[in-house]
Amino acid sequence: MLYALLCALCVCAVHAHQHKHQTEPAEVKPAAPLTHSVSGTFRGSWMETRRGRRFQAYRGIRYAEPPVGALRFQPPKLKLQYEGVVDASEEGPACPLPAPPTYYVAEDCLTVNVYTPILNSTKPLPVIFFIHPGGFYAMTGRSDLAGPHYLLDRDVVLVTINYRIGSLGFMSTGDAYAPGNNGMKDQVAALKWVQRNIAAFGGDPNLVTITGCSAGSISVILHMISPMAKGLFHRGIAMSASPVSKEVEAITHQRHLAVRQAQILNCPTENSSVIVDCLMTKPWKELGDSLPKFWEFGEGDPVGLWGPVVEPDFGQERYLPINPLVAIKEGKMHTVPLIVSQTTDEFFWKAFPVLQNETLLKTMNEEWERVAPISFILPKKNRGAAVQKLKEVYLKGKKLTNDKQSEKALGQLYGDSVVGFGVHRLANLMCRHSKHPVWYSEFAYIGNNSHYEDSHGKPQGAAHHDDLLYLFTLSYRFPVISLDSKHSHVVDEMTALWYNFARYGDPNPRGDTPELGKLSWPAMTAADRRYLHRGQQLEVRQNMFEDRYKIWDDLYPIQY
Repeated sequence: MLYALLCALCVCAVHAHQHKHQTEPAEVKPAAPLTHSVSGTFRGSWMETRRGRRFQAYRGIRYAEPPVGALRFQPPKLKLQYEGVVDASEEGPACPLPAPPTYYVAEDCLTVNVYTPILNSTKPLPVIFFIHPGGFYAMTGRSDLAGPHYLLDRDVVLVTINYRIGSLGFMSTGDAYAPGNNGMKDQVAALKWVQRNIAAFGGDPNLVTITGCSAGSISVILHMISPMAKGLFHRGIAMSASPVSKEVEAITHQRHLAVRQAQILNCPTENSSVIVDCLMTKPWKELGDSLPKFWEFGEGDPVGLWGPVVEPDFGQERYLPINPLVAIKEGKMHTVPLIVSQTTDEFFWKAFPVLQNETLLKTMNEEWERVAPISFILPKKNRGAAVQKLKEVYLKGKKLTNDKQSEKALGQLYGDSVVGFGVHRLANLMCRHSKHPVWYSEFAYIGNNSHYEDSHGKPQGAAHHDDLLYLFTLSYRFPVISLDSKHSHVVDEMTALWYNFARYGDPNPRGDTPELGKLSWPAMTAADRRYLHRGQQLEVRQNMFEDRYKIWDDLYPIQY
């Protein structure tokens, strides 16, 4: 079961034959494309979209100096100049994480992939910058997890990135030894690289849309608050996660995770100095592979481990100097037009490993007061009341059993607590306090594939990450959606919405995206909380799941 969970959250479903040097199927192609930017010359490769459009791919380009040796646990150093011709024809490594032995992983992983169509246009193209999901501890921006073959049928330049994850990217001890947020500073360095270089790849540095799912969604919102990211982007798409949720107090460190990492690798834990010094000597693979040892219940709870923190001032450049909730409510942010979304069934699949394992089921039932705060990521404040109220509302006060009723109840509780309520809170805050319009949407479409499929390979809902299936090719696990598939129209509609938004800061059609028909998707306001429901069709609805989220608003009240 542990292996299965890593498949869902990491890249462990990657086929064993994938190596560093895997490329597109061999065929006769013209000479490799070359691009000259102010920083250097890059040799790329050719790829083809699902509609047969050829485009240029530049992969594995270092955007920062390798974060190895003395630079481990340090902020990134932006790469300004390259010697000779940079070979950007093959995929770079994933940042350290649990993966099969054949998968390309390395600590020297701060790379960017750039995909650009072949156009004779003199007009620069909008740039879509994608920040991968994975809980700040898994997944990558490599093309097997964020493939360009759908979006590059549109006239956009796509950029995907790797950033440091887990302890290597987010260790925060609450003092100057590890202030935190290096993974977020990596993302900022990549955005600066784009500003400096993207014009050479046909992209418009003044038209950058930052997009992200899950951990990437949290990142998108925090970039609107961080002084380090100001001016580096112009629109945002935040899918399935929020930095504002149940916890209203600012988190300034995650020292407990630094101590746990030290314990796992047999390091002393008396103070930050000895923790950092010892971890500096450990092989990156041991750090990356240690993820499963952080879980406290079953194989995957809590879902939330490392993350960005509000950095105390130790004289360093601070990525996040203010509580995100305060920043949003007081307008201390550089907002841009924003799309916020979630899927209908977010983390519903988390119910199955619990209900189908007698030991876990017994433990959750008998030790609900201990386990619920771990599994549903509940703040310390008001915890006793919350644990009881959630059992009463979601489980009707009953014990869990391995049946359909418990599956639905526990699945919904996981989904609402891990993702849904936070996204609801984010949309309602941003539509009140942003200087720009905010569009809200629900992804409810169920196709042939899903990130949760039953034992017969059949999707059971619109799960966490499932919207990505229609925006990117995820060849590590899923087939390409062919043009003759009955689900092909969803790819066309999803990419059309992103294309319009990247160009205009408004997802609605302007005439050259006929697949959207006469869609009229209104921006959300406090008084008129309409949203786009992406089910079998595109339709506008009102007040997404607000009856369910009222319990959470009552347990964790704020003034919106």
